[in-house]
Amino acid sequence: MTALLEMRSITKTFPGVKALDTVNLTVMEGEIHALVGENGAGKSTLMKVLSGVYPSGTYDGEIHYDGKLAAFSGINDSEAVGIIIIHQELALVPLLSIAENLFLGNERAARGVINWRETFRRTEELLRKVGLAEPPTVLVDSLGVGKQQLVEIAKALSKDVRLLILDEPTAALSEADSQALLDLLLELKSHGVTSIIISHKLNEVRRVADRITVIRDGSTISTLDARTEPVTEDRIVRDMVGRDMAHRYPDRERRAGDILMEVRNWNVWHPEHSGRQVIHDANLTVRAGEVVGIAGLMGAGRTELAMSIFGRSYGRNISGEVLMRGEPIDVSSVDRAIAAGLAYVTEDRKTLGLVLDETIERNITLANLKAVSTRGVISEARETMVAEKYRAAMNIRTPSVFQKVVNLSGGNQQKVVLSKWLFAGPEVLILDEPTRGIDVGAKFEIYSIINELSAQGKGVIMISSEMPEMLGMCDRIYVMNEGTLVGELTAAEASQERIMSLIVTD
Repeated sequence: MTALLEMRSITKTFPGVKALDTVNLTVMEGEIHALVGENGAGKSTLMKVLSGVYPSGTYDGEIHYDGKLAAFSGINDSEAVGIIIIHQELALVPLLSIAENLFLGNERAARGVINWRETFRRTEELLRKVGLAEPPTVLVDSLGVGKQQLVEIAKALSKDVRLLILDEPTAALSEADSQALLDLLLELKSHGVTSIIISHKLNEVRRVADRITVIRDGSTISTLDARTEPVTEDRIVRDMVGRDMAHRYPDRERRAGDILMEVRNWNVWHPEHSGRQVIHDANLTVRAGEVVGIAGLMGAGRTELAMSIFGRSYGRNISGEVLMRGEPIDVSSVDRAIAAGLAYVTEDRKTLGLVLDETIERNITLANLKAVSTRGVISEARETMVAEKYRAAMNIRTPSVFQKVVNLSGGNQQKVVLSKWLFAGPEVLILDEPTRGIDVGAKFEIYSIINELSAQGKGVIMISSEMPEMLGMCDRIYVMNEGTLVGELTAAEASQERIMSLIVTD
């Protein structure tokens, strides 16, 4: 097996930060090569160097591709030789069809006129390769995230891909969609396509990767060959974080107090389809110092329940009541829900949780501007002081609180979202997929923050698609299926099998 790609001593520096420090990466032709590391380790930066997003001359080191020295001045150069990158944020145009997306910028045309018959024929051929049965004319906007990911891969195949780079391809996918995508990568491998996959899901890495390269703090730590030696998750984690993590979940003394919040007879209807009820007679309680989980499959209604409770930010014709310490509270708007002691950390931090083009300090104070204002005028000094306090307390890795949030890693962005809501002073914090898309080291820090909140007597509602996370963190777990809470388990009673049995026997 020969090397298709060699990246030698790659060093990339941004103002005040050395993102990559003499990184070496060798990818053999026909293999699936995993690139793993903590958030901010430099994985995505390395792939942007490779694909020409950061052009030749903006970094030190050499790229050898297919036996030749490569100097890509832009992404068109790398695509011309078959290097295609699929970013975590999909680059599809929602209101164009599948066919239009597949050949956007690469149109099947003669003398400026698109040949639609050829475009549709080729699209159908590519969709069959990735396992999609949708017609070429279907709008991308109507597809789920899993199918959109497959459209991106079909788009890569349309460009005669030799090296396919996928950045967190399963981060937003259900278990079934994730497995289908991994199966497709193995199928592409059998047809000679080489892949680099960046992922925090180590079980998926171990399933498909031939070799695994670990990057930590911008440097290459190790390359493990899964074909010749057993590679455990613990081994990968040790290289990623520089220490053993015998306990993935920090120890916590479980000591639940009196009922802090109660939701009674909560019903929610779909905001657009008037005949569709989304949440059916939901009843739940959260005690002071307790972490309460809501488990369920994708589409079970967990996020809809959380958002409807938090200021009715989802749904219509909502009925039922929410009580705090036995007294009804007004959650009819987001402002009133915050004033009543609720906070909601969304699962989509980049779209709904943060103002990406604003600074860390502006994001942290956003939900509680009154606390840094006098007579409606924001005190910049107080705002900076608050941001610095949370930067230290939450271990947000940044050279300055004046840095824009868009430049932070996923784990540090999540810490900014948490800081924003903690500064609002909630009694009950609803966390929707709080560790999605972040590495094991950052996850441990988030778990420690959750434990600290419970030790302070706060109530935490935790929604997660990761069963081990629910079992490792929660005192009680509600199980949800098709908009109904179908069961409740204590930590001692809960197991993956019991949770799934409640879902499938409903």
